[in-house]
Order: sequence, then structure tokens, then C-alpha cells
Amino acid sequence: MRENRARGNSPARSVSDVTAIVPAAGLGTRFGPGGRKQYTLLGGKAVLSWVLDALEAHPGIRDIIPVVRADDLPALDEILSSRKYRKVKKPVIGGAERQDSVYNALKSISSPAPHVLVHDGVRPFLSQPLITRCMEALEGHDGAIAAVSPKDTIKQGADNVVIKTLDRSSLWSVQTPQVFLYDKLRSAYDNAMEAGVYSTDDSALVERMGGRVAIVNGYYENIKVTTPEDMAVADAILKQGLPE
Repeated sequence: MRENRARGNSPARSVSDVTAIVPAAGLGTRFGPGGRKQYTLLGGKAVLSWVLDALEAHPGIRDIIPVVRADDLPALDEILSSRKYRKVKKPVIGGAERQDSVYNALKSISSPAPHVLVHDGVRPFLSQPLITRCMEALEGHDGAIAAVSPKDTIKQGADNVVIKTLDRSSLWSVQTPQVFLYDKLRSAYDNAMEAGVYSTDDSALVERMGGRVAIVNGYYENIKVTTPEDMAVADAILKQGLPE
């Protein structure tokens, strides 16, 4: 499998005792009719199942909190009843935005682990080594995120006119998983919600509070299923083998 090598990363001691939050409450309006993308079958099991399986298998994950829509609870129950998950806890009901969903999960934790991982419920190709690399990179930082270098030239524009071409060598396309010190992420979320600041990226909220976030080499196969075309790509990835 191809891997994007992050610049300046060095091996470190892996953290453990991590609570994993899996936001999977999106409406999936770009996915079109025919059911939620989280529960669409990929290689014989739901997209969300791939994520839960990967987190369940990792020894550093203490517990898993799925965040879903209330009307999707029967679909989640079907997944949970079909496999033996020891780490999956009571699901949390999501909010209007992804940030609301993650915040609901953070508030639901009565005895927080020292570390928290957030991974999108529609990124099915989460590997054990990538989880470990993010945990390793957290040492000495407030957070650690998976990311890849953009393949295309990136331009900044306004009103359909180019303003400038950006230096691609300094840019990253951000993915999940993202791992944080629990106290840092909770504080960042509390502050953002009080200020009415919203972001689709957890690390952006930590950065906003001055947090130091490490970049970890991800891989291009760690796609987010957003449109029906993404399912065709996911099927192709399955055929060539899962990333490591």
C-alpha cells in the first residue's frame, strides 16, 4: 500500500487507555436516496462496522462511543448484535452538526480516559498501524492527526478568479483518526461552544486554543465515504488490499 510519509515524524512511546468517539450521525445528503452511507454494505458489512471492528481490535482503545441519529438506533443495534463488541458503550444521540455530535459524546463520558480518539464513522479503512502512529505522536503534544499531502496543485480563489497558487509542500489534507489529551479536547470544545465557533475538524478547535498538534503520515486509501462514487472507490480498495 502507498503511504504518505510525514516530514519530521519520529517514533515515540505509544499512549494507551483511549476512549474512541465515532461520529456517525450525518444525514448524508450528498449520498443521495437509498439509505444512510454509514449502514451501506461494503464487502458484506456496513461501512460503520469496518470502523468499529478496527477500534475494537486495537489494544490501546479502552472503550468506543458511537454517535448516531435517534432514528438510526435500530440499524446500529443490528450491527452490534451481529458481532461481539466488548468495548462499544451505549450510543450517544448526535446533534445538528458534527461538532454537536462529538460534544455530546464528550459530555457523556463520566469517567474519562486520559486520551480520546475521534474517527469518522464513514472512513472504513482504518488500520491498526495508523491508530498506533497517532497514539505515538501524541507524546509531547496536545493532539495528533492523520493527514496526507495533496496530490493536486492548490489555488486560492474568490469569485471564480485565482488569487494565488499555494505552496503544496507545506499543505496537508487532514483525515481522521485524531487523538488528543482528553482535557485539552474537552476544554477546546467547551470554549468553542460557548463562543459559537464551529469547525468540521476537531484539531482546529484545539489549535484555536493554542494547542500543539502533531501531523502523522496517513494514506490515501483512508477515504471518507460521502457520495455514491466513493463506494465504487472503496470497493476497488478492498480488491487491492487494505492499507497498513
